[in-house]
Amino acid sequence: MKRVENAEWFKSSHSNGNGNCVEVAYLDDVVATRDSKEQAGPVLTSAFEGWQAFIGSVVKGEL
Repeated sequence: MKRVENAEWFKSSHSNGNGNCVEVAYLDDVVATRDSKEQAGPVLTSAFEGWQAFIGSVVKGEL
């Protein structure tokens, strides 16, 4: 299983580079997110299905 320490983090292609970004990493069956300004800080993980639901809600403007 991939661990957070070995994650390959990326930012959205829509990121504008102002430093207020969320980074995402896929770790087998979970999606990890973190604040790009605090890379050693906390990491939030969710099931892939939960991540898809979250992104879908953002795209629809529900959040």
